[in-house]
Amino acid sequence: MVKLSIDFEHPSRQWWNAGGQDLWDGIIEEAGASSVVLDPDLAASWLAQASAIEGWHGGPEFAPHPIAARSLAEDDPEND
Repeated sequence: MVKLSIDFEHPSRQWWNAGGQDLWDGIIEEAGASSVVLDPDLAASWLAQASAIEGWHGGPEFAPHPIAARSLAEDDPEND
């Protein structure tokens, strides 16, 4: 499983305003959610779409993208 989370340290709103907000809203389960857990194939597909939106690569080295992705272990409690 892969957890996608809003990276609040990413300073730019460009990606969100260029269509990223709509893309994010389409994948989260609850309005206002700041993270979602997806199967790896769906996460990869979503990230490919996200990276095509202007502003995806606009952040500093410590927060290069507006959404961060990390793999979760099968026994991670966040998978429940």
